[in-house]
Amino acid sequence: MSSLAWIDFDEAERQRAQRIMALFQERESRDELGLGAIRDSIADHLFPGTSTIQTRLRYMLFIPWILRRLEGRDGTASQLAAEGRAMEIKLSAALKAGGESDGIIGRLAGSRLQRLPSSVYWAGLGAWGIRQFPGSRETYYATLPTLRRRRQRSEVEVEGFEDLQTGSWHPGLPAAPPDFLETASFTLTEDEAQFIKDRLVASAPTSLLTWLARQPDNGQCAYIWQHPALGDFPAAARRLVEHAEIFSGVIHGASLLYNLQLAELRGRDDWIDLYRGRLAQWAAELDDQRLAAWSLADFWREVEHPTHTIRPALVRFVQDWVGLARTGAVDLPESEVARALVRDRERRLKTSQSRFTNHAVRDRWGGASGADRLSFRWGQAQSHLGDLLHGQ
Repeated sequence: MSSLAWIDFDEAERQRAQRIMALFQERESRDELGLGAIRDSIADHLFPGTSTIQTRLRYMLFIPWILRRLEGRDGTASQLAAEGRAMEIKLSAALKAGGESDGIIGRLAGSRLQRLPSSVYWAGLGAWGIRQFPGSRETYYATLPTLRRRRQRSEVEVEGFEDLQTGSWHPGLPAAPPDFLETASFTLTEDEAQFIKDRLVASAPTSLLTWLARQPDNGQCAYIWQHPALGDFPAAARRLVEHAEIFSGVIHGASLLYNLQLAELRGRDDWIDLYRGRLAQWAAELDDQRLAAWSLADFWREVEHPTHTIRPALVRFVQDWVGLARTGAVDLPESEVARALVRDRERRLKTSQSRFTNHAVRDRWGGASGADRLSFRWGQAQSHLGDLLHGQ
């Protein structure tokens, strides 16, 4: 049996190793062409603290309310972690009792829930400065017994101790409703909405998410570049949105061609017709003049982000694909050069698990992998903005 181990030199390296292991546990990656570094760089610039698995904004408060209660209780780290899990599952029932249905994490799984809300929102809580504890959830639970003992020595026990502010969370965190684990809703109070706005201003003052949070309308649209207030966006954000739109549009063709080739290898005429039709539509909608004038040098400068590494192989793949698209997008479905570019990219990334070389893996393919346009987490950001707007 093979295993993966590391020396625990520091918290950052430990979390990085955990993210690597999480990738091995995913049954099917949706980023078949390895575009994630670019996608996430753009998303983190525009909408910091968000992730594709977040649901509703008030979890940014539910989680610290739950965990702060644990800081006033006795028990070992494992006991407190179990108690925290129980409270997170209880929150799911409380939201259902409060009449909520959309966005409840664990609504169907109940006690079988694998990925807890605290796991989903942990990084975002840190990015927005709501969580001030610097480590992982596991490290946080490990420190709880020490925190309890230290506070017992330094503070006088008072009624309501479990709701006292601690250094793990922002001191301005609004007080938790006393019965939120019995009945709860996703509706933010005015104070809660203002606290989140203040955290965005403090943690990401120049982000588009912060600018949008101050607007009277969250702008209903499928993609951020369709936002009705696009012309009013701050200049830097507007430039990045324009780059994101062009990149999303042109690279979508590569994803469609990937799916077309797999459909052909599977001999599925229905899927073949589907992807040929989508590629024809893609070529017809691609703005040739705008693509020709697009500066890739400017694009790479704009998308650079300190927490994401865009490797040279990905840069070459994107530049080669853009070069082919500029010569004539309508011809790419039949271009062996374009087909080989896509095949070779996936083969290098997935090696023995490539669908082009591994028949067993290809036979499990469900007919669509990364076949939608990149939206850079606008769906999650738009949901959060809607919750923020309705909480006012």
